[in-house]
Amino acid sequence: MTVIFSKACELGLQAVLFLSTKEDRVFNATEVSKELKVPKEFVSKVLQILTSSGIIGSKKGKNGGFYLAKKPAEIKLIEIVEAIDGLDLFKTCVLGFPGCSHETPCPVHDKWGKLREEAYKMLSEETLEELKEKTKNKLRLI
Repeated sequence: MTVIFSKACELGLQAVLFLSTKEDRVFNATEVSKELKVPKEFVSKVLQILTSSGIIGSKKGKNGGFYLAKKPAEIKLIEIVEAIDGLDLFKTCVLGFPGCSHETPCPVHDKWGKLREEAYKMLSEETLEELKEKTKNKLRLI
């Protein structure tokens, strides 16, 4: 469990990374839920959000399911985070204090600011293509 992303965002990241390892296939929500070991209803909801954002595509019918809408090298992790959780995490106080700023900082403002910038940078630079092999290794362990 993380304290940074919602459970839906965590699942979205995992689902899109999973799809990137099998980009030549279409997977239905049941297959994705079994692979990631999460409830099908939750997977379906998150996959619909990602479909609406254009990160993944969907195909209806008997052989329907979900697939990456773009090449893995064209999808950055920050796009997935933005589609599900938005980017407020990178703009607001981690402790929830209103009006937290450089002028009126919260107790962890400076330290969190550095971590927030590093996290945003990493998520903005990493593509699914760069993470494909590590994802395959991780999925074998689930």
